[in-house]
Amino acid sequence: GPTEGLGKIVQRFPQKDWEDTPFPQGIELFCQPGGWQLSKERKQPTFFVVVLTDIDSERHYCSCLTFYEAEINLQGTKEIEGEEESGLIPPAEVFAPKSLVLVSRLDYPEIFRACLGLIYTVYVDSLNVSLETLIANLCSCLVPASGGSQ
Repeated sequence: GPTEGLGKIVQRFPQKDWEDTPFPQGIELFCQPGGWQLSKERKQPTFFVVVLTDIDSERHYCSCLTFYEAEINLQGTKEIEGEEESGLIPPAEVFAPKSLVLVSRLDYPEIFRACLGLIYTVYVDSLNVSLETLIANLCSCLVPASGGSQ
C-alpha cells in the first residue's frame, strides 16, 4: 500500500558508544529521505552523504549506501472459502530497502563510498569474511591529514 514504514537499526559497529564519539540518535530517519517503502522491483544501489550537527556544533558526515534486497520474512494471508490460510509471499515479489551507514567527523565521501561498497560486496556475495573483522580493519586505517602527503 501507499503507507511508509519506519527504519530501525539492525546492527551497529562498535556496539557501544566510544567515549568521545556518541552514536547519532535518530540516524535511521536520515537514511531514507524518500521514506522507507517496499518496492516491487530491485532498485540499483544509491549513495549520498548527510551532514548532521550535534549539540556542540560538531559535524558528523553520514555516508549512506542504500540497496534493495528480497524480503523473505513477510507473512501473507489468502482467503479460501471463508477460511484464512497463512503463507509466505514469494521472495522475488517484494524488495525492502537496507542502508549501510558510515559516520565520521571527516569529510572524505569518495573514500567512504569505497568502504561501503566493499562492505556491500562482502554482504551481498556472502563472502567468508566476518563483517566485524572487515569493519575493524577499516576503522584501524590511518587517514592522512589534509594537505599532507599521499
